[in-house]
Amino acid sequence: MIKEIIVVEGKDDIVAVKNALEAEVIATGGFGYKKDFIENLKTVAEKRGIIILTDPDYAGEKIRKDLSRNIKNCKHAFLPRGKAFKKGDVGVENASKEDIIEAIKKARPIIIEKREEFTKEDLIDLGLTGGLNSKEKREELGNILGIGYGNSKQFLNRLNNFGITREEFIKALEGMEGYDG
Repeated sequence: MIKEIIVVEGKDDIVAVKNALEAEVIATGGFGYKKDFIENLKTVAEKRGIIILTDPDYAGEKIRKDLSRNIKNCKHAFLPRGKAFKKGDVGVENASKEDIIEAIKKARPIIIEKREEFTKEDLIDLGLTGGLNSKEKREELGNILGIGYGNSKQFLNRLNNFGITREEFIKALEGMEGYDG
């Protein structure tokens, strides 16, 4: 059983996560949650911890950011958009059991202290921004690292804020299709 409580967006997400692994799961019910919901999550986060697993879309990111801003020490799990997509719908409920388990295994906390292991120049040098197929490269690398897709600025923040090491980063790069060092 997973120690942390997993926070998802809806009832179908709860079903999908519970089918994948043994865990307690809470749904936000979308973005319309109340202040007392946040207060309850703060209590849960202090006692057991929480893992945020929202849909890989705009609304999911908005919920993730709001929860992170209000609740300290959250872990973040990300599903690649392609693994959460079915019949024109994007959501955790569309992911396979294996993909949900993999996302939870890769859940990462946000590091509190300011850290600049990676710079914009790193992203430019490696073709992760400002180059041909940069978006696709960030998406693939984000999936390998378990930090999800982000535009250049978001991606850089995630690399630094989720404590990715240079060694982990290089290993992930080497695991990318077509990477030639």
